[in-house]
Amino acid sequence: MSGRTGRFSVYIKPLFCLVDLVILNVTILFFNANINQNLVFSAYVSILWIILSIKNKFYDIKRFSKVIQVLASIIRQFLIFALILYAFIGFFKEPLISRLEIGKYFLSVLGLVTFFKFILLSLLTRYRRVFGGNIRKVVVIGNNKKTDQLIEIFKSRSDFGYKFQKQFDVKIDNFNLDDCFDYIFENEIDEVYCSVAELTNKQLREVVSFTDNNLKILKFIPDNKDIFTKKLIFNYYGYVPILSFREIPLDDSINKFAKRTFDILLSLFVLIGILSWLTPLIALLIQLESKGPVFFKQRRNGLDYREFYCYKYRSMKPSTSANQATRGDARVTRVGKFIRRTSIDELPQFINVLKGDMSVVGPRPHMVKHNEEFAKRVDKFMVRHFVKPGITGLAQVSGFRGEIETNKDIINRVKYDIFYVENWSLLLDIKIVVLTAINAVKGEEKAY
Repeated sequence: MSGRTGRFSVYIKPLFCLVDLVILNVTILFFNANINQNLVFSAYVSILWIILSIKNKFYDIKRFSKVIQVLASIIRQFLIFALILYAFIGFFKEPLISRLEIGKYFLSVLGLVTFFKFILLSLLTRYRRVFGGNIRKVVVIGNNKKTDQLIEIFKSRSDFGYKFQKQFDVKIDNFNLDDCFDYIFENEIDEVYCSVAELTNKQLREVVSFTDNNLKILKFIPDNKDIFTKKLIFNYYGYVPILSFREIPLDDSINKFAKRTFDILLSLFVLIGILSWLTPLIALLIQLESKGPVFFKQRRNGLDYREFYCYKYRSMKPSTSANQATRGDARVTRVGKFIRRTSIDELPQFINVLKGDMSVVGPRPHMVKHNEEFAKRVDKFMVRHFVKPGITGLAQVSGFRGEIETNKDIINRVKYDIFYVENWSLLLDIKIVVLTAINAVKGEEKAY
């Protein structure tokens, strides 16, 4: 097992968005549009621009995207933005606004956004080509015309930001996938490109299993460009078709920014509005029943399998085994039973959320020793670590929280966690938070 070493830059897309928001809000100052509610207008265009950008995937520009694709995304964005802009007049009842000045503002913003987008893309390309930044190390499994074309693209298009490391020829007599896996592991390879035509189904399963369990990005080079599947993401590098096995929504910086904002706002609300007065009360009750620390911390594995300390209110007698609580566990105090049944013991993890170790919603983090055990016996268990762990998660609100009593429990938990990783949305997070709150009030069978 290992963590991912090559990650998407978390700053590029937010930077592009920030530049555009500055353009939107500063440019209007140069036009006499006769807007009475300037702050409302600024908030209106900014919020709707962000929503529209997410919907249109306006900032979802790949390093191999063509200029025509960028221009097409700009046209789509501004066709709808024009309607949004003029809708402000009727929606906020400002008939005195100059339509002509708004039209000039729209054209100016269109020109400036387009200009700065290509300037920033050019600077990013130069950063990759000249300074070697934003680089991902790659290997290619297979040896045919298409793999050779892809390797040539990696070598010649330094602006794409891929550093070709090694090619593995499947056709040679002594080819061994284990040697390939060892090289990937030892050299901290970020992405693996695999020729579908040259590997058997068994070998493909082994490659998929290895990359999933070691947090490596796997992409396929198809033998036929007419291969279509809803589960694979289709792109072109130059003229070479590439299929990505899995696309993770939270690898997108805009999505990551939205989720982090949600995490910070909710954690601040809980820490200031609830824990500020609840913690002294819980601390008093804990101390009255058993002397010892109020908080309990334990090492867990988080994003990219990195370890961190997870915080809880102490619900068991001190100086006891670090094993997970089981049904009827004598170590759990009376106060502990209550705070565990209502999930109050989990609330200090909002400190972990504010620190950035966890998210409000995500796969629940397990104890380090349990992770090592599950990773060996449950296929694709490591996929859970492509995102930050959560205080609550889809598996927990779907009936798979608490103690792992049977192998079926952990297998189903992993299935729900992988679905969450691959299908994340902010609305899904909100739904899970609401269901968690309802379950906490109702009480759950496995909350012990």
